[in-house]
Amino acid sequence: MAHFSVLLRGVGLSALLLTASLAQGAIGDAKLVLGDQARGLRSLVEAAGVMKDAPYQYQWANFQGAAPLFEAQRAAAVDTAYAGDLPVLMAAAGGVDFKLIQTNVGYGQSNGIIVPKDSPLRSVQQLKGQTVVVSSARGSISQNLLYAALQEAGLKREDVKIQFVMPTDASAAFSTGKVAAWAVFDPYLGVAEQSGARLLRDGRGLTPSLGFLTATTPSLTDPDKRAAIKDFAERVARARQWAIDHPQEYARVYAQLTRLPPETARHIADRTSKGAHSVNQQDINVLQPVADLFYRLKILPHQVNVNNLIDKEFTLAK
Repeated sequence: MAHFSVLLRGVGLSALLLTASLAQGAIGDAKLVLGDQARGLRSLVEAAGVMKDAPYQYQWANFQGAAPLFEAQRAAAVDTAYAGDLPVLMAAAGGVDFKLIQTNVGYGQSNGIIVPKDSPLRSVQQLKGQTVVVSSARGSISQNLLYAALQEAGLKREDVKIQFVMPTDASAAFSTGKVAAWAVFDPYLGVAEQSGARLLRDGRGLTPSLGFLTATTPSLTDPDKRAAIKDFAERVARARQWAIDHPQEYARVYAQLTRLPPETARHIADRTSKGAHSVNQQDINVLQPVADLFYRLKILPHQVNVNNLIDKEFTLAK
């Protein structure tokens, strides 16, 4: 687990740009910088081989969490970003100028609250009075899960102390027994589980488990970039379906790219996606209550109208 933390730290807060080969027949002069978290999206599309003939230049920019990824999007350092529901809302409320262009239906098991294997804590209810580390920053999917789990257990949010810690730092502290409980997402969750961490509660039945591919509004207003982004989003959708159809091959490549043990890679890869689709009204209906709740909780600094985040002319081919 420490090895994994060192690996991700090296590609964390400062973006690691990996330049891909320029394919023949570019879409204009489009050059995309594709934002990623813990190499999750890159490993998916490389495993599926969907970017081999991409008719434009692209680079990968890797971050260890959604917060630094969206800061890069704010600074126009990346054209696209992928993140879960609450981080997307947090970025929108913070003034990052983007549109939602694709929905990924995820698994609740990829977001969880864990304790060390020898911990006396056996339920969320027993977290009362404890300090819970939440990754990565305010407005993360893990904060969403923690609040929902506390409510389910009959606890108030004030019944626990929360510390926001970036995943690699939290991973190191958790592995040495310095963290009583950790709310975190894959791949960090999967790595900790495979190293013996015990799950108190995951997101099943508690949180929407939706993720969104976003693109900056300035990038979408550039005709060449818009065409390239649309092409990329459609390739991502094909890659997600490929991963569903070829789970063993996906896990093998994911293990190679992340240097994770094969069993750990399979554990994470098996719960990455149920498929991707164009953002639809049902997604909006699911996301808006999350936005309203976290505005009332004063986590989001401003109200977010999810409808305004949709580029209604951006429809992906099926």
